[in-house]
Amino acid sequence: MRVGLRTRVSAAFAIGALLLSACVSLISYELARSTLAGERERTAVRATSFDAAVVEAGLPDRSSDVGAVLRSLDPGADRYLLLQRDGQWYSPGADPTAGSAVPAELQEMTARGTAGAQRIRFDGQAALVVGIPLTSGVFYEIVSLSELERTLQLLALVLAAVAIMVAGGGAAVGWYVTRHALRPLTAVAAAARNIADGDLDTRLDPDAEPDLAVLSASFNHMADQLARRIERDRRFAADVSHELRSPLQTLSAAVSVVDRRRDGLDPKAAAAVGLISEEVGRFQDLVDDLLELARSDRPARREPTAMRELVARVCRARLLPEDVIEVAPGTPDAWPVERRRIEQALRNLLDNAVRYGGGPVAVRLGHDGGRFVIEVDDAGPGIAPENRAVIFDRFVRGPAANARGGGDGTGLGLSIVARHAAAHGGAVAVTDRPGGGARFRMELP
Repeated sequence: MRVGLRTRVSAAFAIGALLLSACVSLISYELARSTLAGERERTAVRATSFDAAVVEAGLPDRSSDVGAVLRSLDPGADRYLLLQRDGQWYSPGADPTAGSAVPAELQEMTARGTAGAQRIRFDGQAALVVGIPLTSGVFYEIVSLSELERTLQLLALVLAAVAIMVAGGGAAVGWYVTRHALRPLTAVAAAARNIADGDLDTRLDPDAEPDLAVLSASFNHMADQLARRIERDRRFAADVSHELRSPLQTLSAAVSVVDRRRDGLDPKAAAAVGLISEEVGRFQDLVDDLLELARSDRPARREPTAMRELVARVCRARLLPEDVIEVAPGTPDAWPVERRRIEQALRNLLDNAVRYGGGPVAVRLGHDGGRFVIEVDDAGPGIAPENRAVIFDRFVRGPAANARGGGDGTGLGLSIVARHAAAHGGAVAVTDRPGGGARFRMELP
């Protein structure tokens, strides 16, 4: 599934913010770590140097009590004191194994008379060993760095949380920016949708978004050209239909006169007259449908209409029993529709069911989610899924009509239904009827 532009931009903002904040956090962490560690080491070296001076002053000769001198110091809870003298290790606690914590490298350095420091793990915690040579030996202090580690861990957690929040803020900023940046395009999409629904007066304001003024002007020009072309085609169809009506009426009257005297003609002439009469009638239906299509592009003029009465009148005109009418509970009786258009659409649906669908079995009126619904069920073979998308186009006849071969349809009936539904801001569709047949469903807002 392709991700939308808004999601992609928001994700890019989030990733960019995360990378930037991660880099800043990493640099800040390293700077803070080096600064705090360096300061802690310098403090430890100064404290060790001070204690070493005290030990040097307290051991003037070989007979001095080393343990007493070491115990006189106050190392606190985070420092451990050691003294290496004549190959022996001394500590305030008289621990003979204490010297094992001092690395061999540091012992070699201090043995050469050079002070030094080295990080180690002491009792499972980070520590710093500082060694200072004395005249009577080497003084060591093991300084715990656990507090520094806890501080750095807390700093790392804070910086990670900040990076995550910055990434979330970047995503929010991206969403906000794309929402406002795409708002003009949303207006273009809405305008295009309105034009597709039949509102040809929809236009964009070029001054609303200066950066998209060229797009707005091009869109308005396209809409103007489309409206003019549709109006030109509509007027052409209406003019042609009107021009055809007069000679067609004359021809129909003449054919009717001859048809009434068909009994006095020979069989071949009578058959020819009957064929001409049928074709003239079909021609008359075609002209009427073309006129209806020419008028169908205009917006519907709505008024409250008693739908139950309208459906019953149309059914009676087609000699259908009124028990085929079903009204769902809670359906309002008055619908805001244009009576003539809905009556024409219902007539076409019923005629289609009679001609090609084995007759209508139900006409339902309902109300679904703020939309009025008209459904016509028939007992025919149904409509194949691949034909459902084109059956409402002009001059398209379904397989059932072609199979019957009657040739009495114009191919415009369902197209007129679709145009009347669109004029109301609605739509029409066909599905399978449970139990067999087709179900034509017209939804009106």
